[in-house]
Amino acid sequence: MATATQQFFASTEVADTHSVKGVLIPDDVGFRQIVVTGPPCSGKSSLVEKLGGWPEEGYVDLSQIKWWQSSTLTFRPREIHFGFAFVGFDKSHAVFDREWLQSPTDIEFSRIQLPPGKRGIFSIDWRNRYAFDFQLIPGDQIYAICQERKKRGTHPMDAELTLEGVLRAVEAYEKLAHFFHDNGMLVYFRDRFAGNPRRFAAPAA
Repeated sequence: MATATQQFFASTEVADTHSVKGVLIPDDVGFRQIVVTGPPCSGKSSLVEKLGGWPEEGYVDLSQIKWWQSSTLTFRPREIHFGFAFVGFDKSHAVFDREWLQSPTDIEFSRIQLPPGKRGIFSIDWRNRYAFDFQLIPGDQIYAICQERKKRGTHPMDAELTLEGVLRAVEAYEKLAHFFHDNGMLVYFRDRFAGNPRRFAAPAA
């Protein structure tokens, strides 16, 4: 089990960036490519709001065929919750679903669908259509924010979140980010609130 502040993969801060409404973005990322994701209470909504992106949260099941063509991803920047294919579960679950929190398992990566790259002059390069901005804030910080938000009663899920559950959620998203990166998708992440973008140190496969 990871500790509250552990990073699972070596990373470096992105050197070449530009500012969009005070938010640093890698130079190779376009504004309309940005998909913001991460565990609950990690700052996704605040980041999208600061960017002036689409205000509504979306949900995408990564085990579904051609999820990358979902209408949920049409308007960007946008906050997206992912449905994970977890070992031992027939259906995908978000990291805040009660079923998975009660019996957490690892991601079953063989069931995650990957978009195709560019196959010809007229084809779409789906692997570079989106730039995934993962919010990988240390789990202890996220848990503290969830505890404060619970007092307001705005998100029912906060009442059931434990520190262990939050740590597992961060771990799942970090592993997904590296999986995307290793399969040639455009990925960067932030390891603190309003932090600068970082990328994994290991080159994509």
